[in-house]
Amino acid sequence: MTQTWLTQEAADRLRAELVQLEGPGRKDVTAKIEAARAEGDLKENGGYHAARDEQGKMEARIRQLKQMLENAHIGTPPASDDGKVGAGMVVTAIIGGDEMKFLIGSREISSGDLDVYSEKSPLGAAVLGQDIGAKVSYTAPNGREISVEIVAAEFYA
Repeated sequence: MTQTWLTQEAADRLRAELVQLEGPGRKDVTAKIEAARAEGDLKENGGYHAARDEQGKMEARIRQLKQMLENAHIGTPPASDDGKVGAGMVVTAIIGGDEMKFLIGSREISSGDLDVYSEKSPLGAAVLGQDIGAKVSYTAPNGREISVEIVAAEFYA
């Protein structure tokens, strides 16, 4: 299982979303389904099918949140003095000639304007475990090889 580091703020935000989805969210969707069901013929009832789709997406998000919170380490990742890029770090890098700042980790961690790349993404995998100052490259989804120079890395606060 992938280890996800969450700040206390992010964990609280995710727990609040889970509580909302499991309580009022489920009640709202159930009410929509019942109202659409009362209209009759379910085969050609667009409102019913839309409500069922909404219910499916909501239940998937509930499962995702539960799994993430069960497997999350809340707080700050252990400080690393080895100068290597790790999960939960904000990385400053020169990518394809442009300086860019991004977070390595789960998109649920960040609440700001910071781009977030998972550890499994091409960019995340390329920089993870690398030393500050290292020059690496990765293959973008379009097949293009992109060079990356790691300028700095610090833990996300």
